[in-house]
Amino acid sequence: MQTCPLLLRVFLSNGRHHSPMEYNRGNVPSNELQIYTWMDASLKELTNLVKEVNPDSRRKGTYFDFALVFPDVRTPGYRMRDIGSTCSGQKSTDDSKTLSQSRFQIGDYLDIAIFPPQTRAPPRRPQRHY
Repeated sequence: MQTCPLLLRVFLSNGRHHSPMEYNRGNVPSNELQIYTWMDASLKELTNLVKEVNPDSRRKGTYFDFALVFPDVRTPGYRMRDIGSTCSGQKSTDDSKTLSQSRFQIGDYLDIAIFPPQTRAPPRRPQRHY
């Protein structure tokens, strides 16, 4: 029997990402999902795991916007960086992107903004560095 190498702490939010300030001083947002996984887990695989526990996100056309939350080396806070998005029931260029390819490091958090189905995809935002 093999064991998974990491516990991924995921924070979900509808329609927006959490603010990096919500991760300061040892605090984290309240809606935590813990996933045991590998560094080669893809964004699509993570999307499917979220859909298992979040029935509202199973509808075709639901968008999942992924961001890494990590300690800021210059200040005593956290920074957030967009790493990709997936869409329920549709192929996305980011589906096969892995945590490792996203430069995820043990101890980072994953913040996922969930957008309900719309007539068109949400606009891609430039990468944010808080």
